[in-house]
Amino acid sequence: MFKFKQKDGEFFDLFVESARFFHSGALIMDEVMADYSKAHSRVKQIIDLEHEADKVNDKIIDKLNMTFITPIDREDIYALANGLDDGVDYLQGTIQRLVMYNAASTKEGARSLTKLLIDATEEIIWAFSLLKNIRKNQAQILEATHKIGHLESEGDRIYRNEVASLFADEKDPIELIKWKDILEILEETLDHCERISDMIRGVVMKYA
Repeated sequence: MFKFKQKDGEFFDLFVESARFFHSGALIMDEVMADYSKAHSRVKQIIDLEHEADKVNDKIIDKLNMTFITPIDREDIYALANGLDDGVDYLQGTIQRLVMYNAASTKEGARSLTKLLIDATEEIIWAFSLLKNIRKNQAQILEATHKIGHLESEGDRIYRNEVASLFADEKDPIELIKWKDILEILEETLDHCERISDMIRGVVMKYA
């Protein structure tokens, strides 16, 4: 019942394509965190990536508008598509902040959060790649969502520690404001990964 025909599976192929853009954005972020001299050139790259992600999102919405019977609820398709697209927007905003603030020396906590984002977006790709056969892949999908939850929890811990260190050690109030904002959006991006995983888990509960 829930092994979809090739035509129905196009939604899931587009989800995977969109998830890959989210992951690519995390990899770009990691490059910038490792070497700030790449930040300006990576702004254009992340903007181009965001445009490509928008195109995929538009394809999903257009297909949704033209499809009478969808493989999962229309509301779920719409929410998942926009959730993935928003993830790239978060990463674009983070890199633009790094450039705008001229945050030349990156913080170790920010690098650690970015590594967690790479892992979380890998799990998102994996979960979406399994959705074509929800019943067969139920356990693996849920395992991926649980991993994302653990990564988000680790991100919360790193964020709290890093902000505490900022207030304890940073003497320049401008630097403190800069990095608190950057850390907040990185942590929010990890929260967003968990929101996507929660939506995936909800789909599994409906159809497995």
